[in-house]
Amino acid sequence: MDLLNTLVDKGLRRETPTREEALAVLRTTDDELLDVVAAAGKVRRHWFGRRVKLNYLVNLKSGLCPEDCSYCSQRLGSEAGILKYTWLKPDEASKVAAAGLAGGAKRVCLVASGRGPTDRDVERVSDTIKAIKEQNEGVEVCACLGLLSDGQAERLREAGADAYNHNLNTSEATYGDITTTHTYADRVDTVQKAHAAGLSACSGLIAGMGESDEDLVDVVFSLRELDPDSVPVNFLIPFEGTPLAKEWNLTPQRCLRILAMVRFVCPDVEVRIAGGREVHLRTMQPLALHLANSIFLGDYLTSEGQAGKADLEMIADAGFEVEGADEVTLPEHRAQRSGGACGARAGGDVCGSHAGGGDACGSHATDGGVCGVDSGDGDVCGSHAGGGDVCGSHAGGACGAHEEGAAAPVSGPRPDLVAVRRRGAGTDLAPNA
Repeated sequence: MDLLNTLVDKGLRRETPTREEALAVLRTTDDELLDVVAAAGKVRRHWFGRRVKLNYLVNLKSGLCPEDCSYCSQRLGSEAGILKYTWLKPDEASKVAAAGLAGGAKRVCLVASGRGPTDRDVERVSDTIKAIKEQNEGVEVCACLGLLSDGQAERLREAGADAYNHNLNTSEATYGDITTTHTYADRVDTVQKAHAAGLSACSGLIAGMGESDEDLVDVVFSLRELDPDSVPVNFLIPFEGTPLAKEWNLTPQRCLRILAMVRFVCPDVEVRIAGGREVHLRTMQPLALHLANSIFLGDYLTSEGQAGKADLEMIADAGFEVEGADEVTLPEHRAQRSGGACGARAGGDVCGSHAGGGDACGSHATDGGVCGVDSGDGDVCGSHAGGGDVCGSHAGGACGAHEEGAAAPVSGPRPDLVAVRRRGAGTDLAPNA
């Protein structure tokens, strides 16, 4: 296909595709899907080889957010039965983080619900960053706390933060349809503050909220212009009790096309499969590793994810390898300009103002949250309820074997794959990693 050959050539040269080319990727047919994955996979391997970076989420403060982000289970007025708790102490957060690091994660994402941190909150998070770094040499720490005030990004950087996560989520034109308590410009401003402080920008999107192909292309091109080091791609988890609970607009094939489009537009950045991976990609997750070079290990902010052990087995079985703590994630040209192995920026020199990662206002993308990590405990054959690791996938069914009397595969909406997190941070149960 001429389109794919053109996109591969552009990706290897770091040349931006046209909007028409990006739209064409989203509009390819199912018969063309494997060709699309193979083409985008060439670009992914050129810049990142077969390495998969593991990230781990620690939800420092859950629920009770005053913002009204429609996608979020922690939003104002949410009726989702999620865990609600105030700030974890530094030693508690460090203990939870240790589980993810032991499972192979090299970055810890510290997330807190709310519009944005007070100066006291920044002090709390700074103490937590120091505690984690004192106990784990070489770990990367990304903060996701919402809208930042002047000077707060600098304080986080001084405390040892490497990155700041704040997502654009959707196109500027449709942003007001999902959130009214802050603006798209607020998000951009926060990322600019993080960038100016020398933090690596992490900024992404949420797909599946009813947006058009044009909206998806718009937000990804906006991200390209802002030039973050990492782009988390969240797939909406339609939580009961939130305004978007009935928005089941994604198929595994649609998710793969979205990831391929992001890779073509942002060829040399860390593309991370974030919230909703297990719910929407399901058994197609291994194919997504040919497009993205980063995933979350462990549970999301408020929902459970696939078993950590299952994630590691999936990576190995698909022929990929977990990126080591001593390996530089970014390609050389990015790592050099950023001044650090994780892409933490040494100064405000780089192309663009980074609108980034977390999710504006700390109310976190998809439920799972930006930075969201998904790992489950495994549990028997895809049930989310923790415990073993037999199968450990959310895909349900007796390990995929359809014995006589077993339920037939389910197509369409899969609310059965959405389970509230009941372990790890904020509970007495061991975290899943």
